[in-house]
Amino acid sequence: MALPIEDYALLSDLSSCALVGRNGSIDWLTFPRFDSRAAFAGILGESRRHGHWRIAPAGNVTSVERRYRDSSLVLETVFTTPGGIVAVIDTMPPGAGRHDVVRVVECRAGSVEMAMQLVVRFDYGSIVPWVRRVPGGIEAIGGPDGIRLATAVELRGEDLATVASFEVRAGERVPFSLSWFSSAEEAPQPIDAITAIEQTEAWWHDWASGFTYDGEYAAEVLRSAIVLKALTVAETGGIVAAPTTSLPEEIGGIRNWDYRYCWLRDATFSLIALQEAGFADEASAWRAWLLRSVAGDPRQLQIMYGPAGERRLSEIELDWLPGYDDSAPVRIGNAAHGQFQLDVYGEVLDAMYQATVFGEPFDRDGWSLQRHLVDYVATHWQDPDDGIWEVRGGRRHFTHSKVMAWVAVDRAIETVEHFGLEMIEGVSTPHEPPLDVDEWRSLRDAIKADVLAHGVNAQGAFVQSYGSDLFDASLLMVPLVGFVPADDPRVAATVAAIETRLLADGFVRRYETTGDDGLSGTEGTFLMCSFWLADNYALMGRLDDAIALFERLLALRNDVGLLAEEYDPVTGRMLGNFPQAFSHVALINTASHICAARDRIGDAVSAFPGTCRRRSHHHGEHGDASSNP
Repeated sequence: MALPIEDYALLSDLSSCALVGRNGSIDWLTFPRFDSRAAFAGILGESRRHGHWRIAPAGNVTSVERRYRDSSLVLETVFTTPGGIVAVIDTMPPGAGRHDVVRVVECRAGSVEMAMQLVVRFDYGSIVPWVRRVPGGIEAIGGPDGIRLATAVELRGEDLATVASFEVRAGERVPFSLSWFSSAEEAPQPIDAITAIEQTEAWWHDWASGFTYDGEYAAEVLRSAIVLKALTVAETGGIVAAPTTSLPEEIGGIRNWDYRYCWLRDATFSLIALQEAGFADEASAWRAWLLRSVAGDPRQLQIMYGPAGERRLSEIELDWLPGYDDSAPVRIGNAAHGQFQLDVYGEVLDAMYQATVFGEPFDRDGWSLQRHLVDYVATHWQDPDDGIWEVRGGRRHFTHSKVMAWVAVDRAIETVEHFGLEMIEGVSTPHEPPLDVDEWRSLRDAIKADVLAHGVNAQGAFVQSYGSDLFDASLLMVPLVGFVPADDPRVAATVAAIETRLLADGFVRRYETTGDDGLSGTEGTFLMCSFWLADNYALMGRLDDAIALFERLLALRNDVGLLAEEYDPVTGRMLGNFPQAFSHVALINTASHICAARDRIGDAVSAFPGTCRRRSHHHGEHGDASSNP
């Protein structure tokens, strides 16, 4: 039976990843990229059939404790047994020009009998490899992939698995390393596991030294920033939405999607959160990735790309995998890459504006892209689209999409006003016509008037789509992007409606699934949307409500500080792909909103003594010139 999603921890080498369970089993491993064919896919089926690598005590375990070492992605899982205490220390070294998982078994008291089982099943559990002994371990080859396991422990074959039994005594350490290689090439020499762990911990500490956020919840914000960095592709600068595919939004349901790609929306939110935490290099790398990926005709802009900017992400189902906890189908690829989502233009232009505010150099290529995107929005903002949630029930005039079209034009205007028309014209390409900023201002006003005329119901609340009586959590973005201020009566009416229609045990569902979204079944509450509600509370002056909801959301994190996409308040389990960039981005932003609200109120809030760092641009603080989502 599958472990609960929250029982997993993430390893990443900034190119590929693994998920390690509390039982010491790596049940998901993709080499050499996040979107590669998994060598361990046990999380989506059965460990013995579809791949895993477990190292754990052979006998009874009385307790398990886990932690990441300080500000790193080096994981310690400590097992207490009747005979002793043993730790399994896991990591994936980043930036080494190779792909390894290293594991060290360290006995800390007494003696413990250990068991290891390695089941390699390439291509998502479908290929049983050819395995041969080599000096110091074994090699497994299947199709284009090869894996080498190196260890001093004696290995043996058993039922198409590689197993080992060994004892560790207090003070002893037993290293293991698992290295990927192309089957057409020779396997790399084994990496020194103990040294690799030390170097990896030092690498993460060095990266985290750039952390500049000094407000409340700094430890939680840093851990979320580390997750976002772990989902960043070092070679390209792209940021994947999650490292997994097909972890379900409903146990036993069909809402199972592949999130191992770079959504422009997700990556943009991640970029802004990393910038505000002090990690400017990631902003520069993402901006370069963006310019490469979307180069060409803006009419061909996709909502998502592969980690290196790939455009063809065809969706297929893997019928040999039963799915996590029998939640089928298992999908790879994502058909949503062909959808038209108008809001993406607003998010991209907002991110590019924010990058310049944070000091990113302003240049001709970036400005040319922004102009082309605004021109496209000017022509297509009145078209129906598929919306932020990628529903498969047909295009509509989604209110959030129209608001983000307004954001696209607004941020372009803000860029001109920030830098001045003379500088803007100085970087414009010779063939571009003169810039008519007044025309953009008229367009911005027209979009806003349209939304206020058609996206608000008779009770004065924003609705999911024009003419609809349904509500949608994306409407919480309206004050966050500065479309109207948080004290606008329409914001209060919208928040009240969402509290009535979308809350489940105090957490927020994305939208009312009674509408036609083209899918059967339901889903859990969406953690990012719940953070958005806390943001609204903070901006509206409901600081106690904001803090209470934020604290409840923080309590949902697992023992190593990770969040999935969704949460089921009935079963108390996480749902959806894990860990989810959106959730950790929202955590960072909400911490900042609470700090900003606390600063506005002052020392009267006794629960929060001290001073919060103020961001340069807070959501909803500058009227129509407000900042990021």
